[in-house]
Amino acid sequence: MKFLFKGIVFALLLLLSNQPAAETAARVVPGVERVAEYDGLLQGKRVGLLTNQTGVDSKLRSTVDILWERYHLTALFVPEHGFYGAIKAGEEFSDDDFHGLEVFSLYGDSKRPSDEMLQEIDVLCVDLQDIGVRHYTYVSSMAYAMEACAKAGKPVVVFDRPNPLGGKIEGPVLKPGYESFIGLYAMPLRHGLTIGEYAAYINGHYGIGCQLTVIPMKNWKRSMLWQDTGLLWVGTSPLIPTADTAFLYAVTGVAGDTSLSVGVGTAKPFYYVGAPFADEEQVYAALTELNLPYVLFRPAAFIPRYGKYKDELVKGVEIYLTEPDKVNTAELGYLIVYKLHQLYPEQVLFPERGYVDGYKADIALGEDSLRLNEAPETVFARWRSEDAAFAREIRPYLLYK
Repeated sequence: MKFLFKGIVFALLLLLSNQPAAETAARVVPGVERVAEYDGLLQGKRVGLLTNQTGVDSKLRSTVDILWERYHLTALFVPEHGFYGAIKAGEEFSDDDFHGLEVFSLYGDSKRPSDEMLQEIDVLCVDLQDIGVRHYTYVSSMAYAMEACAKAGKPVVVFDRPNPLGGKIEGPVLKPGYESFIGLYAMPLRHGLTIGEYAAYINGHYGIGCQLTVIPMKNWKRSMLWQDTGLLWVGTSPLIPTADTAFLYAVTGVAGDTSLSVGVGTAKPFYYVGAPFADEEQVYAALTELNLPYVLFRPAAFIPRYGKYKDELVKGVEIYLTEPDKVNTAELGYLIVYKLHQLYPEQVLFPERGYVDGYKADIALGEDSLRLNEAPETVFARWRSEDAAFAREIRPYLLYK
């Protein structure tokens, strides 16, 4: 009997080991792979596509190629960083062509599709990988395209993709007067929406009113981080090469708009925080005293090869998130700048934007609490109340549990 039991157990283990991966742990299926859900919307139409290098299926096949083979693809539209995601942040680029297709830039002077551009298409598809942080511009490009399509009477189809940070909502809701291209709507810093849910929410709540269809994913859950999806990551822009970087961007992205360096110009952008005027041991001691769960710091020094403090020795810390899903990234980012401002009150500065009124960090954060040095406990209590209200507001637009 004992040998029979062992044989049954062995057989079961062998059977399980031979099961396809999709049966043991279902891979997320991005919207672009669900052709049956959108085929009727695109057949016989002149199709435009707002995309870049992140528009791929689970085999890394470009959405451009997928639509080119099945439909009459007539124009491409690209957001900040260009078609290949190679152009640095803030740098403008001109229209181009790709294998004979017109490629229209939606960055720089022409952030919205013009009437002339939209005359090339009957329907606009969107396939972009967002990173879940408000001050990332791809969702703004999508929003402007939706507005233009609503005005022109052109339908919009959004192929949904995972939010790499999951469905958590954190940080301040953007306040009136702080709207910009890096934050068009009153949303939390970490909004917790997929790009399809984002489109549905702004279309309904903000009255864009375009004829919108979201092609949902299969198997995605709000508790998932990118590594849970089974999908391969394509760097979304030059400074977000990995999904882990997206988490660190959620922590230090705002700090980068102060006089602090966050490692831009190194091989690990957003993993660091420091400055030439800082002492790494002082910074390490101050941040370690916070005794934050799931976060570790290491005294570090680095030399940016471009950007802020180019070729200077910068001293501070490297940040490690031991369990990223349990870290409130917005609050961590606030605490880091707050503590360094206490250490170096005359040197941690908040530069003005220059070309328009306002401060860079205020615009990124969506309020002025950090620059005005408000106490974290007061700020965080307010943020959590705002986030709870936002969670109730978006409930009708959520596609996943």
